[in-house]
Amino acid sequence: MADPLSIRVNGRDRPVSASPDTPLLYVLTNELELHGPRFGCGLAQCGSCSVLADGVEIRSCVTPVAAVGNRSITTLEGLPAWYAEQKGLSPPPALHPLQQAFVDTQALHCGYCYNGMTVKGAELLANNPSPTEADIRKTMNGHLCRCGTYPRVMKAIQLAARAIAGAKP
Repeated sequence: MADPLSIRVNGRDRPVSASPDTPLLYVLTNELELHGPRFGCGLAQCGSCSVLADGVEIRSCVTPVAAVGNRSITTLEGLPAWYAEQKGLSPPPALHPLQQAFVDTQALHCGYCYNGMTVKGAELLANNPSPTEADIRKTMNGHLCRCGTYPRVMKAIQLAARAIAGAKP
């Protein structure tokens, strides 16, 4: 009998009853009841299932849960705490600055792309606090938006970068 699986999600170790080859997305949504990551294409092409594994985006729809056993997974729900940890903030903000910027720029429509755009954008801002428009376009390539809100997503990432630059630990 195989050892039971455990994964670290949003700062907490969570037992997993799914088989090791189950896609991480199904574990996150069905077993752990997290609603940030979404099923989009099932082929790792749209980005709606994106999560961070040790701060780097992965597509959870094609990643077996056993592949993340020793990594720290951050979902959309965990971005505020992840940001607070990076910046030494306590308590964490209610929203990651990029989540707030999505609200402020009205970049959300149907919500299909929100998870992936936000997760990837947060990764970008953690690694490049002052991205150029070209940096943003290159980074966000491969994240699909059914509603075509790309200009608002661009504005949201730029707004979040300014907010982060002005934030003090």
